[in-house]
Amino acid sequence: MDYTKVIIKPLISEKAAMMHEEGNKVVFFVAVDANKIEIAKAVEKAFDVKVTGVNVIKRRPRARFRMGRRLGVESGYKKAYVTLAEGHKIELFEGV
Repeated sequence: MDYTKVIIKPLISEKAAMMHEEGNKVVFFVAVDANKIEIAKAVEKAFDVKVTGVNVIKRRPRARFRMGRRLGVESGYKKAYVTLAEGHKIELFEGV
């Protein structure tokens, strides 16, 4: 799979910023069918860094209800916590 189809977008939140500062980790929304190896290769190719580890979290789609009636579905997603090697960093997240 092409790396542009694996990485959807970076996740920017307080928790992601703290992880980037303390543990040299970055968080991305990734394609649901991507595995850890594909995610690591995509980040290495896209940002020219060395990846030491990838942790993945999947959230299933959930139904939304109001007053007992089903209104729709919240879409599911997949997040990847990517650990970078010492001395490597992604400039996209600096100053966030």
